[in-house]
Amino acid sequence: MKQNSLKSWFKSGAPGVWLSGGAVSIAVIMTIGLLAVIAVRGLGHFWPADLVQASYAVPGQAPVAIVGELVQAEEVTRARLKNAGLPVPAEGSEFMTRELLKVGNRDVYGSDFSWVVGEWLHEPSTPAELVTLERREWGNFYGSLVSIKEQGQVVAAGVAAMAELQKRLQRVDALYAQVSKLEKQDIGGINHGLERLRLQSRKLELNGQLTEAAQADIAAERAELEARYQVLETELSGLHQQFNRDSVVMRAANGQEVEIGLGNIVHAYQPNSMSALSKLGFYFKKLWEFLSDDPREANTEGGIFPAIFGTVMMTLIMAVIVTPFGVLAAVYLREYAKQGVLTRIIRIAVNNLAGVPAIVYGVFGLGFFVYVLGGSLDRLFFPESLPAPTFGTPGLMWASLTLALLAVPVVIVATEEGLARIPRALREGSLALGATKAETLWKVVLPMASPAIMTGMILAVARAAGEVAPLMLVGVVKLAPSLPVDGNYPYLHLDQKIMHLGFHIYDVGFQSPNVEAARPLVYATALLLVLVIAVLNLSAVAIRNHLREKYKALDN
Repeated sequence: MKQNSLKSWFKSGAPGVWLSGGAVSIAVIMTIGLLAVIAVRGLGHFWPADLVQASYAVPGQAPVAIVGELVQAEEVTRARLKNAGLPVPAEGSEFMTRELLKVGNRDVYGSDFSWVVGEWLHEPSTPAELVTLERREWGNFYGSLVSIKEQGQVVAAGVAAMAELQKRLQRVDALYAQVSKLEKQDIGGINHGLERLRLQSRKLELNGQLTEAAQADIAAERAELEARYQVLETELSGLHQQFNRDSVVMRAANGQEVEIGLGNIVHAYQPNSMSALSKLGFYFKKLWEFLSDDPREANTEGGIFPAIFGTVMMTLIMAVIVTPFGVLAAVYLREYAKQGVLTRIIRIAVNNLAGVPAIVYGVFGLGFFVYVLGGSLDRLFFPESLPAPTFGTPGLMWASLTLALLAVPVVIVATEEGLARIPRALREGSLALGATKAETLWKVVLPMASPAIMTGMILAVARAAGEVAPLMLVGVVKLAPSLPVDGNYPYLHLDQKIMHLGFHIYDVGFQSPNVEAARPLVYATALLLVLVIAVLNLSAVAIRNHLREKYKALDN
């Protein structure tokens, strides 16, 4: 009886349902768990951690003072510590604690991080007067505030120095914003204008049209730009002098005093004296800076806004390119091509293209798009720039086209499936009412297939946005703080190189000279890449659902 019940249970298909449901549940739990680990390790980096001060006494050596943030703690065997060359006593527990401290002060100690043995740290404390300085170069500085100087003269010391430091940092931040605007916008625009005049003069020379009148006009315009440049350069020089006017004197844990210019300081705070609410406000401030600022310190500090902008811009251009080409190819194969051996071979080739390794597309993009197509465009339309390439070098356009080539099979397959699901009766009804085949296709078939088209675009965006290997060959670089969109004609610079979140993760994680400092940023950037792709996909899903509801009545 039990055997018959078991057979009937298997025949009912219930085991397959339970296995499928269990597999989906496990996959969802693993995905959520992975994202949670990435979020905790990445977002925790921006919290202002307390500074620990202690005396570190290695057996047989004089104790030294040490200050730093506790980053990681783990238990290791005595044998492992002894193999590392530490004078570990023979007696005692088999395991000891090893702690990773971020001691900062790279210009003093030579390294930001140091491994210490927890049992050798004595009298640990968290004094309220310890200060963290976040610098534009050389990483963080940890120590005690000694004094504030203005043009070499002490203006504040002791307890009053911290308030004076915060006041003067606000002034430095305002000056830094003015300097950035002058360098990136005003002077950058003038340099763009001078380069445009140089190319215009060269073009007229190549065409044999560089007359004296044309030379005079170009010279007059160049003189005007150079005069504006001299004014801005004088203003910039004055700002730099004000920028470097003040300095702060800090005392490190080893007693050494270091003078640091306020122009090199981004933030100054006393984490041990901050309340939980103050730390929360500082945390969100740091998080916003991570999303909105340019990178610095070999991409291990600062923000990643250029990488966010480059990723989104490239993905949107890719979607604009791939959708019409994929839809046209699918429409031809489904609606116009004669269904035979050749059509089946084309479909097989399209399906196989979806499985080609991404790096192959990168090599093709470099060889065809950059060298052949880009080189031809330079010779035809930009001869005045040669031998310096305009489009004959990796850039935003070629990166977007390479991703579009990689993603077009997905759009073709999804669109064909959508076209195949549209009832033949709708086509025949439209033709019977006097519409042409083109009108039927444009006004009836394609609108009803638009949800499938959006599905294909969603899959294309999901695949292309996270690709890294091909982009390393066709336009993505380690550092490109200048955005491809600005106020200079033609405003969108498709020939410009860009940054990308995926490549940024690779660069920071595997090419960084400061691995420990870069590790939290790898997690934070990976989480952000997932969120960017999710936002792009959810936007496309919302459009698809709207179109599905709009044409549901026709489908029924």
